[in-house]
Amino acid sequence: MENTFIPYEKALSILEVHKGDFPEENRDLEECIGAYLAEDLIADRDFPPFDRVTMDGIAIVYSTFESGKRDFHIEDTAAAGTPQKKLADTSNCIEVMTGAIMPNGVDTVIRYEDLTIEDNKATINLDALKYKQNVHFKGIDIAKGTVIVSKGKQLSSAEINIAAAVGKATLKVQKMPKVVIFSTGDELVPVDQTPELHQIRRSNIYGIQATLKEWGLASDLQHLADDKEEMLRTISKSLEEYDLFIFTGGVSKGKFDYLPDVLEELKVEKHFHKIQQRPGKPFWFGSNTNGKKIFALPGNPVSSFVCVYMYLQFWLQKSLGIEPETHFVKLKNDVEFKPDLVYFLEATLESQSDGSLVAEAKKGNGSGDFANLVKTDGFLILPQNKSQFFANEVYPFVSYRTKW
Repeated sequence: MENTFIPYEKALSILEVHKGDFPEENRDLEECIGAYLAEDLIADRDFPPFDRVTMDGIAIVYSTFESGKRDFHIEDTAAAGTPQKKLADTSNCIEVMTGAIMPNGVDTVIRYEDLTIEDNKATINLDALKYKQNVHFKGIDIAKGTVIVSKGKQLSSAEINIAAAVGKATLKVQKMPKVVIFSTGDELVPVDQTPELHQIRRSNIYGIQATLKEWGLASDLQHLADDKEEMLRTISKSLEEYDLFIFTGGVSKGKFDYLPDVLEELKVEKHFHKIQQRPGKPFWFGSNTNGKKIFALPGNPVSSFVCVYMYLQFWLQKSLGIEPETHFVKLKNDVEFKPDLVYFLEATLESQSDGSLVAEAKKGNGSGDFANLVKTDGFLILPQNKSQFFANEVYPFVSYRTKW
C-alpha cells in the first residue's frame, strides 16, 4: 500500500524504521564541540581526588580551638600543587592555599579574612567555627568509576571540560553523515543578487543549514533549476558523494515539480509522500539501497522549517540513539482550525510565576510568511480530529529557540 497522505504519527514511525546507522570515529578533544559522544565518560579517579582546601588561610585541629586556644604558630605552608604536608604539633597551624591538598593532622580551615597574622602567628578572630569547614572532601562530587556523561550526549563546553578532567585527549564520537541541501526552482536567485519582480532569493537553505549546524551537522549548499535532465545528472552524481539529502521545493503537483519522478528514476525508494498536516503537506521521504536518505521538503519557507524541526530532527535523534523529548505548554489564547489535519502553529512562549510555560498562538499569513518565524519561538502541535482549542489546554510544543 502506498504511503500517501499519511497521519503525522505514521510518518514518525516510518522515519524511525529508516533511521540512520552512523559509524564511530576518534576525534581530538578540541575538535569535539557539537559532536555526539559514542562512549561513556567515566571518572578515572575520585572527584575531588583528595580533601581539598577551598579558602586561603590556615588549617588547624578543631578540638584545639574548642579547648579555648586562639593563637596558633604557623608551622608550615601548603600551596596548591605541592605534596601533602603534615602538622607536627596540634597546638600549631599550617598556612594553606585554595586548591591545596589538606595537610595530615588538621581538619578545619579558617580563611584569612577571619585572622590576624603577625610574627608568624595567626590569631583567630571568631568565637565559633564549624568542624571541617572550608574543605571539599575526596569523592564527594563523583566517585571513581562513575559514569559522568553517557554516550549519545551532544558535547557542549561542560562535557568537554569533563572529558579533559578524566584524561580524554581524544574522544569516540558519532561520525555524522555528509549532507547536501538543494534549493530548487527557476524563481530563486543567489542571496547576493537583486531579484527581479518575478524572483526571490534562496533563503530556505541558509536557515536549514544553520539549524543543522546547531545539531552538529555540516552541510553543503547547491541549487537545481527546473530542468529534469539537469536534476537527473546532478543528483545521480551527488548520490555517490553524500549520505543525507535535503531538497526544498519541487515535490508538489506543479507542472515543473520533477523531483519525485527524478528520484524514482534514480532508484530511490519512496517511503512516504504527503502528510495530513498544515503546513508542509507535500513532504517526501525515501532512501536507496546504499542507505542514502532523502528528505524532500516543501518549498514554502514555513513549511520547510516545520518539516525540519518535526521530522528531520526526530530522524536524527533516533539515528543517534537519543530518545526525543516532548515538551508541553499551556495554550494562552483560543484557536479554531477546522481541517482534519495536525496543525503546526507558530507561537511565542512566556514563563509564568508558577513555573509553567504558556504559548500564545501567532498565526501568520500562510506557509510563505517566513517573517512571522522571527516573532515566535516554536510550533504548537495541535492534533487532528479536533477543531476548537481553548486557553489553558495543554499541547506539545517544539521550540526553535535555544533559550527554551
